[in-house]
Amino acid sequence: MTMLNSTLANFYERDISRLIEEINLFHVEENLWKTAGTIKNSSGNLVLHIVGGTNYLIGAMLAKTGYVRNRDQEFIIKGVPRTELVAQLEALMLMISKTLSTFDDERMEAEYPIMFDDMKVPNSYILIRLAIHLNYHLGQVNYLRRVLE
Repeated sequence: MTMLNSTLANFYERDISRLIEEINLFHVEENLWKTAGTIKNSSGNLVLHIVGGTNYLIGAMLAKTGYVRNRDQEFIIKGVPRTELVAQLEALMLMISKTLSTFDDERMEAEYPIMFDDMKVPNSYILIRLAIHLNYHLGQVNYLRRVLE
């Protein structure tokens, strides 16, 4: 495993573990599906979005898992039990770790299979971009939890 793979794997594991912790810190499970003020997406929907997007962009595109994404449903579905959200995040963490462990420098810098951000980019760009995206949504979930509870 390269230095970049190892660093990315550590960031993904850290932030997905923190997201699981945030989900488990909700005292009232129904609050996972609530919003506050001008916030449009619930914590539960943000988790579904992270799971769906990452399973597609890393799982389907790089690990060839066959995952089929329905992005709209990530923001529509409500009431998924906390235990299921946590199980999906744990499976996501495992998939990412297994995928990154197979990458060498050549694969990290190979062209990503589809256009992203309207341009051709290397696999490393996607992996870094998604780690940043995960961290952004982790902060939103933390904020919502504190506002709602």
